[in-house]
Amino acid sequence: MPAGVKELVALHGLDLDVGEGEFFGLLGPNGAGKTTTLGILTTRVLATAGQATVAGADVINDPVGVRRRIGVVPQRANPDRGLNVLENLVFHAAYFGIPRGEAIRRGMEHLERLGMQDKADEKVDALSGGQQQRLMIARALIHEPEVLFLDEPTVGLDPQARLSLWELLREMHRQGRTIVMTTHYMQEADELCDRLAIIDRGKLLALDATATLKAKAPGGTLIELELDGPPGAALDLARGLEHVTGADATDSVLRVQSAAGGRIISALIDTVERNGCHVKNISLTEPSLETLFISLTGRKLD
Repeated sequence: MPAGVKELVALHGLDLDVGEGEFFGLLGPNGAGKTTTLGILTTRVLATAGQATVAGADVINDPVGVRRRIGVVPQRANPDRGLNVLENLVFHAAYFGIPRGEAIRRGMEHLERLGMQDKADEKVDALSGGQQQRLMIARALIHEPEVLFLDEPTVGLDPQARLSLWELLREMHRQGRTIVMTTHYMQEADELCDRLAIIDRGKLLALDATATLKAKAPGGTLIELELDGPPGAALDLARGLEHVTGADATDSVLRVQSAAGGRIISALIDTVERNGCHVKNISLTEPSLETLFISLTGRKLD
């Protein structure tokens, strides 16, 4: 290594095992190591240590075997803009030795499934961002891969296109396809993935089913009571209630973390009213991936 150049470890002790037919997510902020992980698993990045196999093929010793078994949807759509939609699929299929006639048949079949059969003759630049991502998925599936990798597939999409792509991914999962996806969107990970690996700065922080991870979030349910005045002594009394794991207040809002969910609301209201305040509004926030991430890293997932 040249003098003055600091060594950067992109991944450190990352140990993952994804089951057949599973929708697996890598959740973490930008720079966490998600894209590097996918780069290694899809043979685009050469690992300097460790081992990895995909569908039984070794990424170091059999990269061609890996590429035949996988489909990859990159973070940013990169179709050939000199070709129309169907030509993009046929051209990509040629890399896998698929005859032109069969490639056209498969291509039209995938476009129909993706609701894009009427776009087959369109140039890529005429497509919306969501349609271009659908084209990338069709391209990734043209050779019928065993595993589909998606790197931040909804970055830059408007909310409607994002929801549409989510439904498409759910349908592919229901069909039994193995999907590995990176994302930094909490809701996306929660909505789509069977299991999640939360990573940051190249390290694995948590790995489990999404529901199990949320249950591990510290503090339990967050209960916010909007009062008609400052909580005063009610704040200290609330901290002493059974099942309360924490409490604070800002102006006229009393926030309480409860290990018993909303079952302590009645006791909270009694406590507040005994101290001369009235409750104007109550809101509950269940434990979330975000609260877990903050507890693990000390910062929000931007």
